[in-house]
Amino acid sequence: MKKVVSLVLCITFILGLCISTAGCGQSSQSKELKVGLECGYAPFNWTQATDANGAVPISGTKEFAGGYDVEIAKLLAEGMGKKLVIVKTAWDGLPPAVQSGNIDAIIAGMSPTADRKKMIDFSDNYYRSDLVMVVKKGSKFEKATSLKDFSGAKITAQLNTFHYTVIGQIPGVVKGTAMDDFPAMRVALESGVIDGYVSERPEGVSATSANANFAMVEFAKGQGFKASDDDVAIAVGIKKGNTELANSINKILAGVSEEKRKDLMDAAIKNQPAAK
Repeated sequence: MKKVVSLVLCITFILGLCISTAGCGQSSQSKELKVGLECGYAPFNWTQATDANGAVPISGTKEFAGGYDVEIAKLLAEGMGKKLVIVKTAWDGLPPAVQSGNIDAIIAGMSPTADRKKMIDFSDNYYRSDLVMVVKKGSKFEKATSLKDFSGAKITAQLNTFHYTVIGQIPGVVKGTAMDDFPAMRVALESGVIDGYVSERPEGVSATSANANFAMVEFAKGQGFKASDDDVAIAVGIKKGNTELANSINKILAGVSEEKRKDLMDAAIKNQPAAK
């Protein structure tokens, strides 16, 4: 009988502990908000050597992360009353990291595409942009105004992104091998390995600001890439079914005005390291 009573008391204690911590295995009461990003997609996110301009330490390193995504992450962490922890993660590793619980959220300039929604959930959008092309200044493609002007050009984009899938919309294009990240594409463009790469306007502005040899091509209405709203929007990626976190994020984002978002992006473009 004593054993039965002890077992009941033990189970009661464990259940009480689980309830007090918002459920066993749940991180809702964690004092940290672990955010995954590449730290290599300026002006959304980048790596720098100091904490200048409000950059945040990158977990496990002596480096810091800055950029628009980091500023959004700071607002979310502050709104939740949590400490922001930046976890530098390769692009392909971001969805698995949030699924496994190694990070709580992906804030990395990621679009909530239909394919990604099969793997993870997304918050409301925190930015929207247009697709552009980054090319060498002085090249025959600098004055392009439509996709057909890129016939015969060797074009690439980042691996496992929507950007890479739209290259086929260019008539007569030479579709190059997808590359791991934007720094690699900038090097390839500088060296002449490619004629251009597909990007979003903020990164295009960032690239041309960082390198005087680059130019950004924006397309006339109806002459550029066809994309859905989700494809060109950017949202926070979270684990499937984590509605509590999604609701918290959406509530905070709803309080961030469009003017504030624009100011944050303008500041990110201005503060990006020249080499990034």
